[in-house]
Amino acid sequence: MQQAIDLSIQNVANGGGPFGAVIVRDNEVVATGVNRVTANNDPTAHAEVSAIRAACQREGSFKLEGCTIYTSCEPCPMCLSAIYWAGISRICFACTKQDAEDIHFGDKFIYEEMARPIFERAIPTETFMRQEALQAFRAWDEKTDKVEY
Repeated sequence: MQQAIDLSIQNVANGGGPFGAVIVRDNEVVATGVNRVTANNDPTAHAEVSAIRAACQREGSFKLEGCTIYTSCEPCPMCLSAIYWAGISRICFACTKQDAEDIHFGDKFIYEEMARPIFERAIPTETFMRQEALQAFRAWDEKTDKVEY
C-alpha cells in the first residue's frame, strides 16, 4: 500500500492526478499505474486501469486471478468494473470515495446515473438496429473456437 501511496504523491509532482495503484501476486509486484488522465488526455487513464493494462501485458493474459490490487483511493465505478473484468482476487485501498469527493474527484454523479433508468440519465441514450447487431452475438454464440471471458 505504501508504494501505491508513494506513486500517488510522486504523480502529483509529475503533472498527474493524486492516484496510484500496485498489482501484486505472491508478494511480487506485477505492475504499477498512476493517474495520467490530464497528462495523456485520456479519461480512462486512471491508476487502476493503467496498472491492469501493464499487468496484463506483462502476464500475457487478460485475467489476473490470484492478484491483489493496492490503490491509494477507493476505485471509481470504471476502475471497479475493470478490476472485476480482470478477475483480480482482492482489492485494498487507502482513501475513501468520500475523501476523493472532498477534493472534487467525486464519482457520486456516476453512481446516481447508473441507478437511473437508461432513458432518465443525463446523457441522452437511444437504442436502435438491435436485430442487425444481434448477428454478431449469434456468430459469437455459435463459434466453437472462441476464448471465453
